[in-house]
Amino acid sequence: MNATRCLAWIGLALFITTVPPAAAEPSDPESAIRRLVRANAEKDLRTLSHMMAHDADIISYGVAGRKYIGWPELEQGIKEEFLNAQKLEIPIKELKVWTKGDLAWYAMELDYIRYVTDVAGLKQTVLPMRETGVLERRDGRWQLLSWHESFRSAQLTGPLTSPSSGSSIRASENTQAPSDINISGEWEIIEVEDDKRYTATFDKNGNGPYTQHGGRFTTSTITNRLWQGTWNQPGNDREGGFEVLLSEDGMQAKGIWWYSRVGTQKNIPPREHGGTYHWKKVTR
Repeated sequence: MNATRCLAWIGLALFITTVPPAAAEPSDPESAIRRLVRANAEKDLRTLSHMMAHDADIISYGVAGRKYIGWPELEQGIKEEFLNAQKLEIPIKELKVWTKGDLAWYAMELDYIRYVTDVAGLKQTVLPMRETGVLERRDGRWQLLSWHESFRSAQLTGPLTSPSSGSSIRASENTQAPSDINISGEWEIIEVEDDKRYTATFDKNGNGPYTQHGGRFTTSTITNRLWQGTWNQPGNDREGGFEVLLSEDGMQAKGIWWYSRVGTQKNIPPREHGGTYHWKKVTR
């Protein structure tokens, strides 16, 4: 063996002995869930990929109507979030796990704390979340199959359903809010993830302009405090839908918005790409 090859082998041996050993596989589903949450907070895509099933037909649901089919879609969504967020903290508030053989399912409450950088510095947004999911033990290790997350805010505990296929913008001109709730007037609109703030002015039927790219809201239905409709922004040539749930006193609303068209792109799946809303009625 020549000197160069000998040095190469010595270097390889030193490298092998200094690489930290791989973390042991979680021995139970609760440990696996906690490891997954920690990996998410640490932006550890490698661990997430290792601990999540890659079956092509698995479906999972995120907030704002996001739907992921298979690992590639989910991986892309995770990568985008890791790029957009400067820092993540995800403390678990409650976690309950049930196990039967090689299957386990869980219900969890957590805070998704997101930090983004803007002109004012590092900005924090706290999203109170709840999540359910299913794990399976495959070849001796627990893997997350599917999950579903939603907000645990009191204003969002009711079901958020899609507008009926028969609803139309033209019919919305006669839509009325519940008799005990007056939605007309000025509202502050907050897009939670990016903390965008602008003002909307609604008439009694929930239609009116807002101060973002010359936008306008058009209401399709308001039923049992569930307020649904569409938005259009001529200034940047975009449009989509919204769905918010009014508070008992009609002074706030929380929910989601999504794109249906961006420029000439019209094949955007409904309710998949968007964000979350927090509306506050302005009192003077």
